[in-house]
Amino acid sequence: MIGWDAGHTVDLERPSLLGWVIFTLRMIAGISTIALFLIPLVLLRALGFWRAGQRIVQFVCWLELKIIGISCHVRGTPMKNPGVVVANHSSWLDILSMNVPQRVFFVAKHEVKSWPAIGAMARGVGTVFIRRERRDAKRQVHLFLDHVQQGHKLLFFPEGTSTDGRHVLPFRSSLFQAFFTPELVDITWVQPVTVLYYSPAGKPRDFYGWWGGMGMVEHFIHTLSQRRQGRIEVVFHDPLKVSDFKDRKALAQKAYQIVAEGMSHRLPN
Repeated sequence: MIGWDAGHTVDLERPSLLGWVIFTLRMIAGISTIALFLIPLVLLRALGFWRAGQRIVQFVCWLELKIIGISCHVRGTPMKNPGVVVANHSSWLDILSMNVPQRVFFVAKHEVKSWPAIGAMARGVGTVFIRRERRDAKRQVHLFLDHVQQGHKLLFFPEGTSTDGRHVLPFRSSLFQAFFTPELVDITWVQPVTVLYYSPAGKPRDFYGWWGGMGMVEHFIHTLSQRRQGRIEVVFHDPLKVSDFKDRKALAQKAYQIVAEGMSHRLPN
């Protein structure tokens, strides 16, 4: 169950016989690709070669989108500074689209770790799992500091849930708080990113959105069974320096405004 609800329900279309064949072939190819690269990825990380491991993640995510048949286009430039990338959240496809143009580590709530399929995918790409509780705040700071000091980029979705891909919800400021600690405030940058989903020809604009009461397996089938797919556009905006903002709320609001503005400039479907 996904938290956000647009006020109405959407019934996902049932695949045709051909759709089921396409879904099955894509699932086999996708699972085989992940299995093939999983062992070298785990070995590289165990040996401390995190950058090399993330290159594998990038390649696998690119390959998975190719298997699904969705093209991914990039506008703007991923920042070179260590820090955080924040984006709107529309679908499990964000895991793939946000990894293709950059090496990044996702930040997700601890419960995601145990989700079927999505949890395994998240663990595979090196996701940092956190508990959004006050007692865990100090651990979050240490986790973030460790990654930033190594020159890594973290990524999280400040909306706190996924939507239909047509809206950007106000950003929650709680996760931004860690970056205002003395250890991080002067060395951390935040890059807002707008992710735009364009549906296949003849399909509703919210085709790729995963929200409301949509089941995970149901949405997998819905997406992978399409003969013709749409495209994704990832728009990188200018990064923001944390120390330029007075507090977490000001930073979260500015990042939200930039991402939402990017959504308003989307091209016709």
